[in-house]
Amino acid sequence: MTRLLSLALALAAATPAAADPPRLKVSDNKRYLVTADGKPFFYLGDTAWELFHRLNREQAEQYLKDRAAKGFTVIQAVVLAELDGLKDPNPYGQTPLVGDDPAKPNEKYFEHVDWVVKKAGDLGLTVGMLPTWGDKWHKKWGGGPEIFTPENAAAYGEWLGKRYKDAPVIWILGGDRPVESEGHKEIIRAMAKGLRQGDGGNHLITFHPPGGNGSSAWFHADDWLDFNMRQNGHQAEYTGRYDATPADYAKTPTKPVLDGEPIYEGHPVSFKAKELGHSVAADVRRPLYWDLFSGACGHTYGHHSVWQMYDTNRKPINAPLMTWAEALNEPGAGHMQHGRRLVESRPYLSRIPDDSIIVPDTVTTLVPGAGTRRFAATRDEAGTFAMVYAPVGRPFAVKMDKITGPKVKAWWFNPRDGKATAIGEFPNAGTRRFTPPDPGELLDWVLVLDDAAKNYPPPGSK
Repeated sequence: MTRLLSLALALAAATPAAADPPRLKVSDNKRYLVTADGKPFFYLGDTAWELFHRLNREQAEQYLKDRAAKGFTVIQAVVLAELDGLKDPNPYGQTPLVGDDPAKPNEKYFEHVDWVVKKAGDLGLTVGMLPTWGDKWHKKWGGGPEIFTPENAAAYGEWLGKRYKDAPVIWILGGDRPVESEGHKEIIRAMAKGLRQGDGGNHLITFHPPGGNGSSAWFHADDWLDFNMRQNGHQAEYTGRYDATPADYAKTPTKPVLDGEPIYEGHPVSFKAKELGHSVAADVRRPLYWDLFSGACGHTYGHHSVWQMYDTNRKPINAPLMTWAEALNEPGAGHMQHGRRLVESRPYLSRIPDDSIIVPDTVTTLVPGAGTRRFAATRDEAGTFAMVYAPVGRPFAVKMDKITGPKVKAWWFNPRDGKATAIGEFPNAGTRRFTPPDPGELLDWVLVLDDAAKNYPPPGSK
């Protein structure tokens, strides 16, 4: 451990260590993330963009312990933060750069970043580290100044890469800004090159794009981009946003894909609070299953109060409904772990998207549905299991022959509490109609179909 992390070690000594976060790589089939020894790694992220900038160590520990307890695996946070991150000091009075110069990092500021990264690692969490928010290289919505060139971006990336070479991080470039010129591409590519130079290739790299976009739009063929990240954004409907995840899944060369910023819990829907109100837990559950069943290698949750670490002494951004500490207990955050456990309870690396399991109704906007009522399906490539996400209590039919074996065991899985209920065993023939336990209600369910001979455990079992 370098001397730069010695302070972090001393301060964290009283905290019992969890299992160390694993080293990560892309799976052999290029669809998922796995550990160094090939075990599946479920990327369950949380958008804590202002974590390094706004929380002191006691608060950061409170936040990280909560997310670790809820089954999160990745915490997405920004070094040079969006909300006046260059000028507004952290809780210890420190700003990140001397004279806004990326070549002159402030050691005292980074000692706090070190501490947070170390604490996350002690809790088994990996930090999805954004070296900078996008307005530091692309001034679109204010918050500048633009401080990066290709030259200093490479140097800053190399410095960060060396500092966190042995730390549990995933590099996330970009920061919610579009790539509108060759100059922008040069800056991003130079920073990626610097990170690789500094950390020796120890960590995965991706790119966080602006809303309604994916990293594939600009960098899909770049060797440094290990997996694609989308920002499907703060809309509640499937069509026009979340249907882009399967489109990225289908691109060549094959790369894993995940949604790094879907709609936040407690966020103005489509930024139109007066017309559409604020999102609730159901609005964040739907994208979890839409994305996962479309082939995503994980998912990211966010809460509108948590990303900005809002407190009553802070200027609110887009009408947060509560403080960040209160928002930790919002139900949607706890529901994310159920989706993770569901996917992990069945063969993982062979899972593929397959909406053809669902039998379309004569009125297709009924089934497979549209808007917030869109169904989605996934299955094992070998056909040993299938899952259908029903966002509403609406009867639907499935093609039983998508499953192997003469008998199919069926279950209802509750995305709100993670409990599974066996329905029964059925002959593997033709189509069969199922009705969710709450017919006609806006309550979501997952139908799980197993080859009965496999004797899989209840869906969602650890």
